[in-house]
Amino acid sequence: MFFLLCAASVIFTGLSAADVLVAPEGGKVMFAPVMIPAGEPVMPFRAVIWKFELFNIITSLRDLNNTEPQYEGRITLFRSNGSLELRNLTLNDTGTYDITIITDATTLIEELTLEVYVPISNVTVTANNTEVLEFTSVRLSCSSSGSSLSFLWLNGSSEVTASDRVQLTDGGSSALMIHQVTRYDRGPFRCHVTNPVSNGTSDPVNLSVSFGPENVTVTPSKGFFLNGSNINLTCSAVSRPAAHFQWFLNGDKLLDTERVLSLVNVHMNQSGNYSCQAFNNRTMKNETSLPAVISVLKRISAASVNSTRTQVFVGDSVNLTCEAAGSVFTRRWFKDGSPLILSDGMMFHNDRRVLSFQSLTRDDRGEYTCTVANPISSDEAKFTMVVIFGPENIHIIGPREINVKQMLTLICAADSIPPARYTWFLNKTEIKNDAVVFTKAAVELSDSGSYTCKARNEISGSTTEAVHVLSVKQLSSCSAGCVIGIIFACCVFAGLIGGICFYCKKRGKYSASEYTDDTTGGEGQNNVAFVRRSEDLTYADVNFVQSEDGEVVKQVSENGVSDYAEVKVTDKTPEEPSASSTPDANVDVKDAVPQSDADGAKTDAGDLIALDIIDEPVDLDDVTIS
Repeated sequence: MFFLLCAASVIFTGLSAADVLVAPEGGKVMFAPVMIPAGEPVMPFRAVIWKFELFNIITSLRDLNNTEPQYEGRITLFRSNGSLELRNLTLNDTGTYDITIITDATTLIEELTLEVYVPISNVTVTANNTEVLEFTSVRLSCSSSGSSLSFLWLNGSSEVTASDRVQLTDGGSSALMIHQVTRYDRGPFRCHVTNPVSNGTSDPVNLSVSFGPENVTVTPSKGFFLNGSNINLTCSAVSRPAAHFQWFLNGDKLLDTERVLSLVNVHMNQSGNYSCQAFNNRTMKNETSLPAVISVLKRISAASVNSTRTQVFVGDSVNLTCEAAGSVFTRRWFKDGSPLILSDGMMFHNDRRVLSFQSLTRDDRGEYTCTVANPISSDEAKFTMVVIFGPENIHIIGPREINVKQMLTLICAADSIPPARYTWFLNKTEIKNDAVVFTKAAVELSDSGSYTCKARNEISGSTTEAVHVLSVKQLSSCSAGCVIGIIFACCVFAGLIGGICFYCKKRGKYSASEYTDDTTGGEGQNNVAFVRRSEDLTYADVNFVQSEDGEVVKQVSENGVSDYAEVKVTDKTPEEPSASSTPDANVDVKDAVPQSDADGAKTDAGDLIALDIIDEPVDLDDVTIS
């Protein structure tokens, strides 16, 4: 020993930062080798000395190891690097360990700290009461074996932290105090315990928090049901433990205590307000639901609309009454398929059961519908309102003038409900009965006169009539103006023919071939054709006159046709002319034939004058027209 002290007279001390080693009780720890300073040559150790709190553990020389008795069998020295393994640790092994390494050149000294902990085990949570009423308090305690314990409380997977109503007590927070417990504090609660060498978690603890009942409701909350049907009412409540139920009808207790109230083959007397009372036998509280209004109804049937009068006239008052069997909730009225809009003199009575008319008008007629309904059924009835009026506004449709042999049609019309019956009169003589239309296939002149249509309402007995004046005219082949024009034209034409014949006789030339066409008024018509005696002569367009200045003026007929005449001229004999002998000419008016106008278009023909020349000369004064 003296040698060692002398050898250490020159000492280099190299101290590193103290390291803290932790280890569980009963375990082992390895004190790490001394770190040789970088760059220093590795030299054989002359001595390695380990101490605990200044007490020797082991001294190792090159050829000698000295171990203290209390460490025999618990330590192992690794002389190559100075490491020391310590086994079977106890809490008393906690402390400071020093290592001294002596080489030929230096002395190395290092200090290490060891902390030995008891491992955690047997972590448990206990509650002062697991059956808790809401808004009361509960205490949870956590216990565990081990040393240097730290506690963490979990509710489910969430950490429990301190708050106004949550307290962590007993130093290491091994106790959890919850004030004003809520239904959400039911857990599961766990205690998690840790120390530097181990950790542990308790089994879960659940709290049964009793609350309620609350939010008690009945479904359906209201409803309409057909008489004879089945009804199920369900009561629900928020409660722990589950609530017990009691049913009431209009405040009277029923025998039913189940959550579901079943009503079978219900009748109308079972309508009313159903309520449910929920009771919690832990909290000893109860709560009653709002009433569910249940209505049992009869199906609507046999709807009808009846009138207070069988026949109504304009100006009458009448009531329409809508009736129906069953539970009637609403009545709606329609007219001709559209919602009824009340007009003047119309009103409803007795919740729309009665529709009243103070003074009927013709516009009130139509189809009235009453729809009766309740929430589960409906029915309707129709009534046709016939308002009797008329006949009014009578008039006759037909011609005022008509020709003989034409067909006559007269129509009589009048506003009337029911439709009127019609009777026809001609000049106050009845000619037809019960007919709207009067017809006659071919009228005569005697059918002229005043036609009267008399309309009668068979129910009201009211009558009215209309008069229609008809004029029947005789057919005429030519108008008066036409006849005068023809006579005048024939006279002029006959004079012209006579002059031509006289002229030809004087010249001794009387041949049809010597005569050519003559035209009138630039019309381009072949107006005159001469033939020998006993031949007919046809003259076209004889409607012209000669004015005082000698100019030919065409005379146009009213109907735009040309007139024709047939003229026959005869004399006694060609050998015995005398002043007393009078040649005669017959003029016959014939039917019109078509003519062409100045544009070449066909027009209606006028009358035909054909001259049959018997002999010449002819005195125009002796020409007669027939």
